[in-house]
Amino acid sequence: MRAIILAAGKGERMRPLTLVKPKPLLEVCGKSLIEHHIENLKHAGITDIVINVSWLAQQIMQKLGSGENYGVKIRYSYEGEEPLETGGGILKALPLLNEEPFLVVNGDIKTDFPFEKLLNKDLNSLAHLILVNNPPHNSSGDFSINDDESLNHISASSNKYTYSGIGIYTPELLKNLQAGTFSITPILKQKMQNSEVTGELYEGQWDDIGKIERLLEINSKCKKN
Repeated sequence: MRAIILAAGKGERMRPLTLVKPKPLLEVCGKSLIEHHIENLKHAGITDIVINVSWLAQQIMQKLGSGENYGVKIRYSYEGEEPLETGGGILKALPLLNEEPFLVVNGDIKTDFPFEKLLNKDLNSLAHLILVNNPPHNSSGDFSINDDESLNHISASSNKYTYSGIGIYTPELLKNLQAGTFSITPILKQKMQNSEVTGELYEGQWDDIGKIERLLEINSKCKKN
C-alpha cells in the first residue's frame, strides 16, 4: 500500500509561524510533524510515500529529499503556488498512487495510530475513515458510525465523532471528477448517503495541530514527559 501525506496547505491559522515555514515542518517533541508520520509509516511497513506540496514547497522537498535518509521512497506532487485543497490535491496525485486503495494522512496531526492495522484491511467501501472522540476545539464533531451489523458505515447525519485525518481511499472515490481546487469532504458526505464509506473509532493519542496554542500545549507535554 502506498501513502499520501497532505502537506500543501498554507496553515493560515498558524501564522505568523507558517509565513516562513510550512506547517508540516513545525516541530513537535523535537521533530517535525511530517517526520513523525514518515517514521510511523515506515514502522508499519509502508515505504512508498507521496507528499503533495504547494506553500513553501521547496522547504519540504529540501528537508526530506528522496526519503533515503528515512529508509523510504518519497515522491512529490507539486500543485503550484496555490494549494488545490484536499480533494483537488489527492486527485492530482492519483497517478503516483497506482490503482489500488491508498492511505491518506493529514500533515498537521500528531498521532500514534498504528498504520499497520490498515495494511490488510478488507475494504468493502470507497473509503474507510479513522474517527476520534471529539476534541474541545471540535466539540460539534463531524460524523457518526452506524450500528449496521458490524459493517461500520459512517453517517453525516449526526456528529458523534471527529475525522482524524487518517483514512484509506480508493481511486474510485474520485472517479469522473474534474481537476481543480476542491475539498474531499463533500465527496465523502455524498458517498455516505449511499452507505459507501466505512470507519472505525481510534481512542489512542491524537492531536490536531491547528493553532499555535495547541502546538505550544503539546510541546509542553513532551517536556514534562
